[in-house]
Amino acid sequence: MSQMTDGPIVDGASMRHVLGHFATGVVAITGIHPDSGEPVGLAANSFTSVSLDPPLVAFCVGLTSTSWPLVRAAGRFTINILADSQEAVCRRLASPGADKFRDVDWTPAPSGAPVLTGALAWIDAELDAEHAAGDHTIVVARAHHLRASDQEPLLFYRGGYGRIARPEDPAGGVV
Repeated sequence: MSQMTDGPIVDGASMRHVLGHFATGVVAITGIHPDSGEPVGLAANSFTSVSLDPPLVAFCVGLTSTSWPLVRAAGRFTINILADSQEAVCRRLASPGADKFRDVDWTPAPSGAPVLTGALAWIDAELDAEHAAGDHTIVVARAHHLRASDQEPLLFYRGGYGRIARPEDPAGGVV
């Protein structure tokens, strides 16, 4: 039986390494900045369903994010669940800088927030709550509209991007 200790026994590098073994999907949270009218956004791999009634989802953003305050200011935003063909879009939205939407195609959701062309699914949402959690903020959002398509997701695993490997069915097609 292990004994409890008073001090932390987990360092950040170990935490990142171990949790990197948990494969996640990747989302892009996008909005239209109310002052500039320009699209703003960020990428995240911490996304989850919270509640069906009311319809709530959550994602986490780092406290140092300069993009989240811009998206938050939009009021309504779209959570785009990225498809396996959207690694370049993900890398673009995960990078710092103001020109994240250069060469990124999108159409407006009912709220006007960007739905990324080719996204696996999207959720048009608004901020419901924010909770401080260490070096991140947990954002809870209320879904207003959503859609999904029949594609495969972009995955994040052990510090890199990946795709689902599907076994072939006996007829030679993909299951």
